[in-house]
Amino acid sequence: MSAPDTPSVLFVCVHNAGRSQMAAAFLAHLAGEQVEVRSAGSAPADTVNPAVVEAMRESGIDISAQKPKILTPEAVQASDVVITMGCGDACPYFPGKRYLDWKLDDPAGQGVAAVRPIRDEIEQRIRGLLSELGVEARA
Repeated sequence: MSAPDTPSVLFVCVHNAGRSQMAAAFLAHLAGEQVEVRSAGSAPADTVNPAVVEAMRESGIDISAQKPKILTPEAVQASDVVITMGCGDACPYFPGKRYLDWKLDDPAGQGVAAVRPIRDEIEQRIRGLLSELGVEARA
């Protein structure tokens, strides 16, 4: 359980197998206990994209044990910031939440070489988000 003043961030994409998994992993890695992190998909896949797992391993982050999760209204309600990545109208909307839509290429069906630039862009966006939240990234 996080402290009451700990910001919480939910990352949402359709399958919760690529972009949202990378974003959640980077945020958890860089923020530690300073931010509560969730990710989910409107139509979750069975497994995380293997090319995404490999690309994240190259960055020193192991997400091989992660499983795609279904998006629930409760997850949205429990989050301060909801960042969508191409799920469009499937994402529930609640007043009073901060919504960001990150337009990122979908790594589905791509090899690790195509996933790397997406991974790198997500890391940069996460670092920017940490700055906005007033959270110092860990080394």
